[in-house]
Amino acid sequence: MPEPLNAAVFASGGGTDLQALLDHQAAQTRHDERSASRARPCWRIVLVVSDRADAGALERARGAGVATRVIPTKGRSPDDVAADTLAALEEHGVGVIFLAGYLKLVPSRVVSAYRRRILNIHPALLPSFGGKGMYGMNVHRAVIESGMRLSGPTVHFVDEDYDRGTIVAQWPVPVLPGDTPEALAARVLEVEHLLYPRAADHVCRALLEGREPGPMTLPGEAFVLAADAGGTGLGAPGEAADDPTSAVPDADHPES
Repeated sequence: MPEPLNAAVFASGGGTDLQALLDHQAAQTRHDERSASRARPCWRIVLVVSDRADAGALERARGAGVATRVIPTKGRSPDDVAADTLAALEEHGVGVIFLAGYLKLVPSRVVSAYRRRILNIHPALLPSFGGKGMYGMNVHRAVIESGMRLSGPTVHFVDEDYDRGTIVAQWPVPVLPGDTPEALAARVLEVEHLLYPRAADHVCRALLEGREPGPMTLPGEAFVLAADAGGTGLGAPGEAADDPTSAVPDADHPES
C-alpha cells in the first residue's frame, strides 16, 4: 500500500474526538511495527487547525508532537479564511481532512479543493437533528424532546452546507427512559470515539486504492442495543469500550 495520507484535523473545542484519532493512529503504528500481516495505517495526522487559540484540541496536538495552526474566522471574509486554510494545508501536504468538533462552516473554496476528502462526525443520526445551530447539547436535547428512541453519531462527507454531505457511517445508540441530554451525550460520545477512526480508515484506504469510498458497513455485533438502563449499546455483549474514561459529555461540541 502507498504511504499513508497526510491528515489535518479541524477542532474548536476540547478535542476528545481528536484524541480518539490520535490513539487509533498510535495503536495502528504499533501493530504495523509488530506484524507485517496487519493492515498498514492509511492516514497520519500532521496538522491540527482551530479557529480558537484556547481550544483544548491544540494542547492535545502539541502533546502528541503534531503541528498546530490557529486560523481565526470571526470578522473575516470566507475568502480570507480559505486562503489561510489552503496555505496551511499545502504547507503540510495534507490529503484528507477530519472535522472533530469544528463549529465553523468550511469555506467553499476549501470544500472544492478537497471534495469528498473532508469528513465530519455529527452526534445524531442524520439527516435528522442537523444543520446550523445543531451541535452539543442542542442536538441531544432535541433528540430527547422529539421522543426518538434511537440516536447516535454519523460520519459524513462535508459539502457547502452544514450536515448535508453524503453519509459514510452511522452507529445507533439507544435513548433510554429518563435520559437527560448529558447522559445521552456521554453514550453518544463513547461511540463517536469508536466510529470515527474506523470510518477514517475506510475512506482513506479506498482513496489510496484509487476507488470511490462507499458507505461503511459495521459488523452486526456493533449494533447490539443494551436492554438495561445502565447499558451503553457499545460493541458486542460483554465487550468494553476502548476508553470508558473518555466519555465526557459535550467535550467535543462546545457552545460557541
